[in-house]
Amino acid sequence: MPTSNLTDPDDGDSRRDAQQTSRDGLVSGFRIVSLCTLLSRILGLARDMSLAAVFGAGPILDAFTLAFRLPNLSRQLFGEGALTAAFLPIFVRELQSGERRTAQQLSSAMFWGLGGVLAGIVLVIEAGVISVLVFTDVSGNSRLLLVLVAIQTPYLLCICLAAQLSAVLHSLRQFVWPALLPVCLNVVWLSGIAVAAAVFSAPESRIQAVAVAVVAGGACQLAIALWAAARRGFPVRRDFGNAWTRVREVAAAMLPIVIGFTVSQTNVFVDSFVAWAAANTKFGELLPVPIDPGTASALFFGQRMYQFPLGIFGVALGTVLFPVLASHAQAGDQLGLRRELAHGLRLTIAIGVPASAGLVVLATPITNLLFRRGAFDAADAQLTSTMIAVYGAAVWAYVGVLIAYRGFYAIGDRITPVRISVGIVACNLTLNVVLVCTIGGVGLAIGGALSAAVQAIAASLLLQSRVGRLAWNEISATAAKTLLATAVMAVVCFTVARSLPPAVSLSARLTAVLLPVSLGVGVFLLLARLLRLSEPWELLGLVAARPRKSPPKT
Repeated sequence: MPTSNLTDPDDGDSRRDAQQTSRDGLVSGFRIVSLCTLLSRILGLARDMSLAAVFGAGPILDAFTLAFRLPNLSRQLFGEGALTAAFLPIFVRELQSGERRTAQQLSSAMFWGLGGVLAGIVLVIEAGVISVLVFTDVSGNSRLLLVLVAIQTPYLLCICLAAQLSAVLHSLRQFVWPALLPVCLNVVWLSGIAVAAAVFSAPESRIQAVAVAVVAGGACQLAIALWAAARRGFPVRRDFGNAWTRVREVAAAMLPIVIGFTVSQTNVFVDSFVAWAAANTKFGELLPVPIDPGTASALFFGQRMYQFPLGIFGVALGTVLFPVLASHAQAGDQLGLRRELAHGLRLTIAIGVPASAGLVVLATPITNLLFRRGAFDAADAQLTSTMIAVYGAAVWAYVGVLIAYRGFYAIGDRITPVRISVGIVACNLTLNVVLVCTIGGVGLAIGGALSAAVQAIAASLLLQSRVGRLAWNEISATAAKTLLATAVMAVVCFTVARSLPPAVSLSARLTAVLLPVSLGVGVFLLLARLLRLSEPWELLGLVAARPRKSPPKT
């Protein structure tokens, strides 16, 4: 009997079942990564609190946070940022081809090739820094900065290799161990702060000991990633086969992504460098509005606080969504790709908007609870709370950029994000010049937050031009409901926070944060239920993730 061209009636049910399974897997993976990231962020907050208490927001901590930018920037460029974006789609293609051995060879070849490049970069940086220290007359805060750079640079080798192995695990839908790697770093880092404070009395010696702990934490992360990959059948070997051809393909794909990440991350590094230089060098005398010492530290803490919800929700969502998007793209399933992108954007709005409002309203109580102790005085707290509020207002934008860029990388478009990033750098630099010269150091944060908002909107609209029209009616409905629920939540949080007496003791400070947060979250979730805003409940696992119905075919 000839094969019929008619579609089996059960095919629609099969597709819906597949969509439901994919959506449930995405949300389940999201919750796993979110919980692990929450643990990491809590430890990270404890780490930042310890740093603030031991060193205060001054020249010592300014130098440390600026020196840490270098390996952290490299992690974005060569690790979980550009490498993952270029490597994961190609690795998924190898897995889907059914040749597991070729995927194993690609993983090993990528590890050794990346390791060789990074080792060379580390040696060049170390040689340059040591030469400056030995052959030039550098003293004071500048010398401390260079010493901390020299100590922490090897961390970039460890974290980038660990990120490559994490991408392998993500492709296998294994999210737990990669999400626990930052937990390991924070545990070692906290231990280093405790040892440094107990053993050394000079602040310079203490901060150098902390820098050594950062490198030790990176080594632990790499060891765990090696073990986890081997456990899933992807040990690092010297069996490469023909994998170097695909490694070159990954390298070629990485180049525009590295450029894009370099451009976008330059904003963060330049902001910190300007704040440090204005407070510690003669550069500050050229500015019409002075920038106080500790501004670089306040920027660091402000960024750390917006990265708390960004990591728990945004990075977690991007981590589990990216392999799904890459799979749809590799299979040529445009409908599935658009569906998951729209779902990701709805979740971004439902998560990011209330998180932004919460950080703006509760910036001061959060700062007093987490940082105001020891050497961290009232002036430091005031500056830091301002930075937290400014950066916090753009949480939704930072999450949106992350999701939109994952969509570009999944379809193999690595040029558009570069173009967007270049335009945003120009926007940010222009805003920085204007705002720093008129309102001082907080202008650096305002420029970054405004640029992120522009970047998120531009990336989402340009992504639609590449994949087809997204379900904006559904996205708009989610946005309207979220804004209404968030507005009521913000009023409740603000009213409760203002009604509490001045917080002096630790218990009072804790109450000043937990009570408004608890009531605000409760009000938001209640309104989400009343407004039939399902995304927050979906992420909590209390509502099933329902795939949208596909339009009927004619």
